[in-house]
Amino acid sequence: MYYVIKKQVDKLPSTFLGFAVEKYIASKQNKNVIFLFRKDDKVIRKWVKLEDIILLTEDKKYFLKVMHQFKEIEDTQKKLVAEAHANLEKSMTNFADTMNSQIMDYEEIRDATDVPDLLKNL
Repeated sequence: MYYVIKKQVDKLPSTFLGFAVEKYIASKQNKNVIFLFRKDDKVIRKWVKLEDIILLTEDKKYFLKVMHQFKEIEDTQKKLVAEAHANLEKSMTNFADTMNSQIMDYEEIRDATDVPDLLKNL
């Protein structure tokens, strides 16, 4: 059995994917690796760009170690993103509240005689 970790290009927040395969086909002339899976007694081929493969090994223990390390880092980063997103939501709400308050304050003085606003003539 072979163990693979591949990059998940443009799939944020997931950045990697780990899986096991029975066989792979690679060539020095080709920039792809073909992985063969067995699903429902059918052989499925999955082409993966060589540049997207992070790890290809027969060592399951090493594969699990790297997967665990990547997963811990990914979980930490996801928490930071969630916190940043919550802070952004709070900032956006504060921004909207502040601007609405300023607009309402202006609307209250807009009809004053010293404010050159043509809307009062409409």
